[in-house]
Amino acid sequence: MNSNKNAALPKKKIIILSICALCVIVAVIFTAPYLFTGAPKTAEICLPRGCTPEQLTDSLKKHLGDGYTSRVMKVVSLLGSKVADRHGRYTIEEGMSPLTAGRILARGEQTPVKLTVNGFRSVQLLAERISRKMAFSPQDFMCALTDPKTLDKYGLKPGQEMALFLDDTYLVYYYATPQEVIEKIGDNYKKVWKGSRTKKAKKLGLTPADAIIICSIADEETAKSDEKGRITRLYLNRLQKGMKLQADPTVRFAIGDFTIKRVTRPMLSTDSPYNTYRHEGLPPGPIRTTSVATIDALLDSKPSDDLYMCAKEDFSGYHNFSSSYAEHKDNAKRYQKKLNELNIK
Repeated sequence: MNSNKNAALPKKKIIILSICALCVIVAVIFTAPYLFTGAPKTAEICLPRGCTPEQLTDSLKKHLGDGYTSRVMKVVSLLGSKVADRHGRYTIEEGMSPLTAGRILARGEQTPVKLTVNGFRSVQLLAERISRKMAFSPQDFMCALTDPKTLDKYGLKPGQEMALFLDDTYLVYYYATPQEVIEKIGDNYKKVWKGSRTKKAKKLGLTPADAIIICSIADEETAKSDEKGRITRLYLNRLQKGMKLQADPTVRFAIGDFTIKRVTRPMLSTDSPYNTYRHEGLPPGPIRTTSVATIDALLDSKPSDDLYMCAKEDFSGYHNFSSSYAEHKDNAKRYQKKLNELNIK
């Protein structure tokens, strides 16, 4: 009896192991397409508000084909996701499994949109570039940005909108409203001006907007970071003495042409509040976006007697500085002579 029982045990084990193996094989066969097949290419999937499963299916098929789409949609369905609540922009990377893609869509794990602000020279261009990556129009963005209530939140006046956009990269979601994007950028503005920077600006007799306007001019004057503090201090000296800034970049801005290499005498008469050869004080707003580094260069700049500057005749990008007009004229003559020699007009 015992020998028969002992003989039966291995048979039971074999049967159980065979059933387990069969289950594993079936599971592998069933799950393999969801785990080991990948997206044929990288695709950006944008789902509108109130998206239907049919719309999601069509969008996936358009980029990734029928077979892959079918598997992704089964995963979405199994996870019980309400597609209508998942509006946004999703990135399906090349080689991503249907299981991972379906999970991303079902959970609403959107891909943030990167908005990079770097040296924009007009708020209109900013609005256009930002709206290209978003679901709203440039007109909607400008309408929200120029709203006096929006500007009041940041202590800005009409014409100073560009001061809000400090050079940086901002992460937002595709279906964010213009107001939400502005708030995201505005939070960074408030963070930068919170505390010591505002105190330093006030000590120099400047508001944050004033400081940004000066910095925007300095950024156009030079790409040399080690010179920006001295240039911003020069303009501050002129302001404090009641002198006109007479900054060539403001003339280019007034004309609307930053490709001008040589500002000529007729250009100086351009009728614009931004032309600092005609108008005293600061222009109404920044002539480009600026960076925190340039702001700090101004706020931490050392006192100086500089009132004039002229580009060096070696075209190094640096400037000759002077406190007297006579010395400045000599510097200007050398530079103009070099321009003439090279026939730069």
